[in-house]
Amino acid sequence: MDSWWELGEWGGYPGEKLATYRIACAFCREKGNFKPVYEATKKKPDEEKTLHFDTLECGNCKGYVMVFWSSTGGFASQPHHDYRAIPYPMRFEKHPEHWPEAVGRFWLQAHRSLGDENWDAAAVMARSALQAALREQKAEGANLKQEIDDLATKGTLPPLMRDWSTHVRELGNDSAHPDPKAPPTAKEDARDVVKFLDFLVRYLYDLPHDIDQYRKRQAKP
Repeated sequence: MDSWWELGEWGGYPGEKLATYRIACAFCREKGNFKPVYEATKKKPDEEKTLHFDTLECGNCKGYVMVFWSSTGGFASQPHHDYRAIPYPMRFEKHPEHWPEAVGRFWLQAHRSLGDENWDAAAVMARSALQAALREQKAEGANLKQEIDDLATKGTLPPLMRDWSTHVRELGNDSAHPDPKAPPTAKEDARDVVKFLDFLVRYLYDLPHDIDQYRKRQAKP
């Protein structure tokens, strides 16, 4: 997005009303148990676009969540909306639905392990997610670095990703056969490999998905 006025225009959730059942309380993490305590709107001049500013109270812990949201409106053939909530739970709840399930499952565990400061687990899960993504892309090689090189050679990944991979130390470890004598994973190394994973899935799955959605919108009369 280039502007908050674009919220809900290019993707999000089905329907033109806020799906509160999807929102998790930042404090107790219970989902959807909210009642509105304050609502305000801002309409864009001369356009059918409204931004909503809602404050919700959790029915479980009485914590407050502020939700900023907007929809395409009823004029769209398939109305949808998107939102941003603050504060948000310091925990990843799901992965994008257009990712392969195994990639998303390991990615989610990698991020949760980072949040809990379990550096070994974060690195192992990140490498597992990378392995799943690379193999889903038909990469060839005896280890992660060779598979990354293979996809870069084929043009599936940009050369910059291959160059970056040489500096991520955890990519040199084998998640399937960890060495019990190896030293603990440093937090910097765990964060590096998870960050590398984030960019890789963005390139392999998010960008093609976004482009596909763009083409579908352009094809509509």
